Amino acid sequence: MKNKLVTKRSAKAGLPPGTLVHIGERHREAARVSIIVYDEKGVYEQASDDLAACFPLRNQPEVSWINVEGIHSIELLQKLGECYGIHPLVLEDILNTDQRPKREDYGAYLFIVLKMLSLKNGNKGVAAEQMSLILGENFVLSFQEGLAGDPFDPVRERLRAGRGKIRSLGADYLVYSLIDAIVDNYFIILESLAERIERLEEELVANPVRETVGRLHTLKREIIFLRKSIWPLREVISGLERRESSLVHEETAIYLRDVYDHTVQIIDTVETFRDILSGLLDIYLSTISNRTNEVMKVLTIIATLFMPLTFIAGLYGMNFHYMPELNWRWGYPAVLILMLLVIGGMLVFFRRKKWI
Repeated sequence: MKNKLVTKRSAKAGLPPGTLVHIGERHREAARVSIIVYDEKGVYEQASDDLAACFPLRNQPEVSWINVEGIHSIELLQKLGECYGIHPLVLEDILNTDQRPKREDYGAYLFIVLKMLSLKNGNKGVAAEQMSLILGENFVLSFQEGLAGDPFDPVRERLRAGRGKIRSLGADYLVYSLIDAIVDNYFIILESLAERIERLEEELVANPVRETVGRLHTLKREIIFLRKSIWPLREVISGLERRESSLVHEETAIYLRDVYDHTVQIIDTVETFRDILSGLLDIYLSTISNRTNEVMKVLTIIATLFMPLTFIAGLYGMNFHYMPELNWRWGYPAVLILMLLVIGGMLVFFRRKKWI
């Protein structure tokens, strides 16, 4: 299992809960740490791999946002955990990137897990990255898996420019802003999926092929993955909006209610996509069935037209000695004309019956 980091759940059996274990060489890579400290008066930023700058921020009155990109450094996580009093089980969940969206209250801080989604190259798929947030009284710790890019640039710009209320409110508002940026990015994913579904629908109606079914099943898997990633987020945001923790203030709860509405809207859209894809499969089967019926219809008409011709040809092919038409000079062209008249009459009959 080269270049893969796991926790005790998939490593050696018998390790105590909260034990952090890595496998392979990936842990040798340096994680990227960015620090933003701000209050109403100004902003201080620093990008460094040295955690020494993070330790004094624990007891400062300003809000500190420490963002870690790359969770493969266990030593880094352990040092942050010791400085901010993070429970080992939380650190274990940060390393285990198969977590479902959830919210856990540890009294002095909140632990929040959600999924960041992005489009793969060429908008041909959806990539997922686990995002772990720790909300304290005056600090926010965010942990990303290390994939390139995140949707937080607008949040950083608002902090630098001092736009809105982000610098006047506390750390809970910063967490709201990060969650809101992630949820807004879901709409971009849904727009891309909607375009792919529309193109697939047009192809299914016009000219479905076997590859179309493969793309249909790929889309269904992506929708199921989206549903699995987004559905639990509704309960996470609902718990924050209800202010079940004292770390979430009333001013922020109003904005969290708006994010909750967006989450419900996204879930409804995902459910709609599931229904549409199920309908597209029915459209594919109906189209293939109609195409088969058309082919069978043409073949049936051809076979029906040849039935009387076969009878006539068989009748005069019996070679009996006493058949008057065999000795008739114009017998051969007469039989051909008779065959053409039979075909013409049958075609006229089929048209009047609207069979063709």
